[in-house]
Amino acid sequence: MGLWRTIKTAGWLGWQIEANWAEPFTFIAYAITRPIFSTLILVLMYKVVAGGQTSTALFAYIYLGNAFFMYTANVLAGVGIVIHEDRERYEMLKYIYLAPIVTYFYMLGRCIPKLAITTLAVLVTVVMGIWIFDLKLTFGHWPLVIFSFPLGIIATIALGIALASLTLLTARHGFFMTEGTAGIFYLVSGAVFPIEVLPNWLEPVALAFPITYWLEGLRRGMMDAPVSQVFAGWSDEKLLLILALTTALSVLLSVIINRGIEYIARKQGKLDQVFNY
Repeated sequence: MGLWRTIKTAGWLGWQIEANWAEPFTFIAYAITRPIFSTLILVLMYKVVAGGQTSTALFAYIYLGNAFFMYTANVLAGVGIVIHEDRERYEMLKYIYLAPIVTYFYMLGRCIPKLAITTLAVLVTVVMGIWIFDLKLTFGHWPLVIFSFPLGIIATIALGIALASLTLLTARHGFFMTEGTAGIFYLVSGAVFPIEVLPNWLEPVALAFPITYWLEGLRRGMMDAPVSQVFAGWSDEKLLLILALTTALSVLLSVIINRGIEYIARKQGKLDQVFNY
């Protein structure tokens, strides 16, 4: 089967599973409600702490970081549960591996519904921020947004597939690993606060992941000036170059992990192992 056909079919399957066969409008309304209200909780917390000021650069920094981090949280959690669902719930994983497809692209296709739903949620959240919370966006570095956005999405998908591959060797609780990893990224990537407030030993960890550069690139492209002092002296080109390099490394590691874990899973008979507890 061709790669595009694999991705398209997996995407359609992923949509039906995500929506639980519901009408598209009903499911989309449900899918965007939760992240919007999660954002409102963060806004209320900020207003209480900062005394109600939402027209500051720090608020825009937090708001945009939280909005775009939805991609990381939803895609990691979404693709991380693919192996669990196909093997434990539907017991179809062994047949997928028997099919003439590249399973890496099958998991890539399963990410597409999550990406589409999250894109709608992010758009609604950003528009809501501009309309209700007086979010000041200038788009003074708009090329950075255009080039950073797809790189960050590629890196997020690659990390998600790598983590999903690892669940081939775990029991049914393996998908907690992807949710926990998303939580770690939320802490160290500067999603809601500049990374210089982290302990010194955590700052190199933050700089090792492309998600950190991705969020910084998107925010810098939309705001007047960088808030994080770590990146204040960086040019747009340097930020984009580091993001591209870390993204390429993430894709390479993802492919290596996927191939390696699949080989081990085949040798140990994990592809059709059901735990039923």
